[in-house]
Amino acid sequence: MRRSIKRTLVVLSVIGGVLAAGLTTTTTVNAVATATERDRIEPYGQTVVVDDREMNVLIAGEGATDIVLLPGFGTASPALDFEPLVSDLAQDHRVIVVEPFGYGLSDGTDRERTTANIVEEIHEALQVLEVDRYVLMGHSIAGLYAIGYADRYRDEVTAFVGIDTSVPGQPNMDTEFPTGLMSAAKSLGLVRLITGLTGDDLDGLDYDDDAREQMVLVSHRNSLSPTYLDEMTHIRTNFADAAGTSFPQALPLLLFVVADNPVTPDWIDLHERQAADVDDGTVIPIDGEHYLHHTHAPEIADGFRGWEAARALGLE
Repeated sequence: MRRSIKRTLVVLSVIGGVLAAGLTTTTTVNAVATATERDRIEPYGQTVVVDDREMNVLIAGEGATDIVLLPGFGTASPALDFEPLVSDLAQDHRVIVVEPFGYGLSDGTDRERTTANIVEEIHEALQVLEVDRYVLMGHSIAGLYAIGYADRYRDEVTAFVGIDTSVPGQPNMDTEFPTGLMSAAKSLGLVRLITGLTGDDLDGLDYDDDAREQMVLVSHRNSLSPTYLDEMTHIRTNFADAAGTSFPQALPLLLFVVADNPVTPDWIDLHERQAADVDDGTVIPIDGEHYLHHTHAPEIADGFRGWEAARALGLE
């Protein structure tokens, strides 16, 4: 029995040594790669000073209507991620992609990632740019933030266009994430290792090799950063605070929504109820997955143009 226990302890010691050596290697590789990658990230857009930090924005195109485009949670580089949609819309609109703190090339922040703070910071960036009348368009969790935004700055926002956006009251938004473990996993290089093994999710999409590489580099920089993790922590409370809220009744809504959401079978119904709460609400189901702007950018752009033209003619 004692000999068996001794052998077991020896085996466990060996395994522990191997794991320690492996984690030392991944940690070192991650630290070296992170430092090297900083110099390989190519700047784009322009920066504005908000709360004594730099926030990155990209402005493209010209037109009578400004569109302010906001990302879904955790989008590494909003400007690059939205590029197919921006290129289409910029043919006849001015498009302003805002990269909130912790996203893209923007600085991080230690300010809490509450809806109120995020909304205030985005608005301050637009004020610096002297953008004061615009359509607000956003993906995923931007739909939740947009409710607070439109309520607070109603005189500036002319409409909201959602791309499979979050809705107050949607299920499973009360999760508490193990952010401490996530932060440790990044520091130990495990996130980089897993990403290297699984690859990105951009295969078959309309991004060239350079854009793909840049998105990966920015993702390594921003993923599970303190700002990212703080926003993740606040998802639960931000949804709780938004319970029972809706867009201003007179604000026109156009919602592009995934037609078949197996995780949330009443996904379309949730958005149709949201659209019914305003005077002019339209829901357009699309056969696709959550990142509709990756795969259906022309459909979204043309759908928006058609909706915009109908409203201008009073046909909505």
